[in-house]
Amino acid sequence: MAEIHDHADEHSDDIVAAPGAEQEALAALNGYMDAWNRRDIDGMDAAFHFPHVRIASGSIIHLESPASRLPDFFEKFIAATGWHYSLWDYRRAVQSTDDKVHFAVQFSRYRADASVIGAYPSMWIVAKIDGRWGVQARSSFAP
Repeated sequence: MAEIHDHADEHSDDIVAAPGAEQEALAALNGYMDAWNRRDIDGMDAAFHFPHVRIASGSIIHLESPASRLPDFFEKFIAATGWHYSLWDYRRAVQSTDDKVHFAVQFSRYRADASVIGAYPSMWIVAKIDGRWGVQARSSFAP
């Protein structure tokens, strides 16, 4: 298996999020990406609210609970894409209330040699439910 690098400090500086709810919601995005790069499904799930919805590639994926994802998710994803890590290109809060923030984001996926697989603009909805911020839904142009 390829060496896994921690890219937690490599988030883009292109962030637009006001103090308060937007900054708090931003932590859920960063938590997800950090867990994603560690290939940590439990950490990814901790950044979500369930049920969780992902709209991409002409389909809607509805994750009812953390157990909705197969344990070999990363092995299959890496074999299919050559992915090694991802980074945010930008994260911009575009609409917000005290308990929900819509973020326009873009992330790029990279191979182990740091070559770019692709850049994917997306909309992520982060909500505060039961006192906790988590990603509730996302729509992206990523395959």
